[in-house]
Amino acid sequence: MENEKMLPEEIERCGEDIYAQHIRDKMTAADKGKFVVIDVTTGDYEIANEDITASLRMLEKGCSGENFYGIRVGHRAAYHLGGYSLTRSQ
Repeated sequence: MENEKMLPEEIERCGEDIYAQHIRDKMTAADKGKFVVIDVTTGDYEIANEDITASLRMLEKGCSGENFYGIRVGHRAAYHLGGYSLTRSQ
């Protein structure tokens, strides 16, 4: 299955499962805000301050990059879209 191209929905589901079952409990307060990139076919992962750094490390390991899933530690989403904050600073 390592070379098999997966559908985006499958990558998301597998990535979320791998993160929840094998990675989340290893994260510390110092990891909050960092990016985790997971190869969902192997379960291998890298963590870095920037998503591109984690992705490049995965590619250096020989992962194909076709089935990568990214998540940001301590956040509901890896990226935020929009032009304003919901909280106001005084």
